[in-house]
Amino acid sequence: MNEQELKLLWHSTNEKLESSLRVNKNNTDEITRLKAQNVLASMKPTKLFTLIVGIIWVIGLGSILGNLIVNHLGDVSLFFLLSATIQVLLTAITIGIYVYQIDLISKIDFSEPVLTIQEKVSKLKISTLNVTRLLFLQLPVWTTFYWNERMFLAENWLLWVLQAIVTISFVYIALWLFFNIKYENRNKKWFKLIFRGKEWEPVLQSMELLNQIEQYQEPGEEDAATHF
Repeated sequence: MNEQELKLLWHSTNEKLESSLRVNKNNTDEITRLKAQNVLASMKPTKLFTLIVGIIWVIGLGSILGNLIVNHLGDVSLFFLLSATIQVLLTAITIGIYVYQIDLISKIDFSEPVLTIQEKVSKLKISTLNVTRLLFLQLPVWTTFYWNERMFLAENWLLWVLQAIVTISFVYIALWLFFNIKYENRNKKWFKLIFRGKEWEPVLQSMELLNQIEQYQEPGEEDAATHF
């Protein structure tokens, strides 16, 4: 075998090897995208269930609240009305966010460039954090809905003190969580205690899978590649 034949053999072997590597890389890319798609899809049943429960809660409590305002305004504690109204409004906003999340998950096309998918998953991550922050803002109203005028009589000063401690504590916790629930704190114990299960873990898993795709793709490859 002369030198020219050796060069041709080497060139042919090198082309076959590169072709095999490209096929393996494309297969890995498609499998990883499919995994990320399935992980995000696993969130939908939980979110749909929460959405239905939230709608039932808002309709039920809203109906009771409306009936009390129209027919029994003078007989019902204003503290209850105010607390219930705040809760209904916050829950209604939460429902809107859940509708947005379900629609966003349904519209994510995993054949798109990785950066495009990552941007949409990032929106899902941010909205998940925000909806949890809003839910915790409801904490104080659970300590005020049962207030009434008799509680504020002078002889009930001990009750005042106890109630003030409880309510102020809940306000502090709600505000602390509202301002500290952010992605930068995801590795802290209290954060992990709150964010677990199908509401959060699939977001992290999909982000990790998308990062894997980004890492093994060559520069410029993503724009030229065709996916499933």
